[in-house]
Amino acid sequence: MRHATIVLSLFLTAATTANAQPPEIGNARVVLDLWPGPAPGESGNVGEETAKTDSRTKAVTSLTNVTKPTLTVFRPAPNTSNGAAVVVAPGGGYTNLAWDHEGEQVAAWLNSIGVTTFVLKYRVPRRPGDPKDQPPVRALMDAQRALSLVRNKASEFAIDPDRIGMLGFSAGGHLTASAATNFDRRAYEPIDDADRISCRPNFAVLVYPGGVVKKGTGELSPEIRVSAKTPPTFLAHANDDGVSPENSVAFYLALKRAGVPAELHIYSSGGHGFGMRAIKHPAAEWSKRCADWMRDRGLLNAPAEKTS
Repeated sequence: MRHATIVLSLFLTAATTANAQPPEIGNARVVLDLWPGPAPGESGNVGEETAKTDSRTKAVTSLTNVTKPTLTVFRPAPNTSNGAAVVVAPGGGYTNLAWDHEGEQVAAWLNSIGVTTFVLKYRVPRRPGDPKDQPPVRALMDAQRALSLVRNKASEFAIDPDRIGMLGFSAGGHLTASAATNFDRRAYEPIDDADRISCRPNFAVLVYPGGVVKKGTGELSPEIRVSAKTPPTFLAHANDDGVSPENSVAFYLALKRAGVPAELHIYSSGGHGFGMRAIKHPAAEWSKRCADWMRDRGLLNAPAEKTS
């Protein structure tokens, strides 16, 4: 029987279409349109897409009013690429996307350990008329499509279709949990051959996820449907996070009961939204522990050495 482990660190404190050719190897980027035409369920009534940038670094820190979802591809150097891939979902409360420290910086880290990375620009914010007591379905559509599209293009990007994971922060962590537990029911009608390919991530990483637990209870939200088929998961949260670490703990416990391999780190401090920032708190270690977990599961093995 599969098993789960828990580690508690508590110290009491350029654009192309989806049919484009693959990009150059290295740090060169390509942007894939997620959908071959208008995204399903898109009303386009949220205004023009806008971006905020850091005046010092000029990095795009936040995006909103997204109506045309994309995948930005970051490829590791050829001598480090190991065939693993990750779809990254930045957080932002389903209102905006924290594009730099929960997106592009994450891609740089994953590239450094040989992982091809696809940063997902999913649709935000909620559309007028969307139920406020339910997660926005368009974001889940985009996540499921992204996973299928990446798997469909595995040979083009020299990645292993059986080592495609998803990593999300905050609301992106909720989106990752939703994708990892709803792959058996697609949120939209299939539109092409890519949608006939599985949208199940082979592994999941949730960093300070929110909305996983139903508000005012210790129970998982109805859309988080953990089962024995939920992929192996790594979770990280800070004990002093205003978005309660109960979200990660409840998800971990559900995985354990289902017999799904999982690892949970609750750090003494770090707050919320640290992403890849160089904070002086224990939570800054999460990416190192995540790399250890991926390595231990054989996810970072060279293609010829990969495990089933």
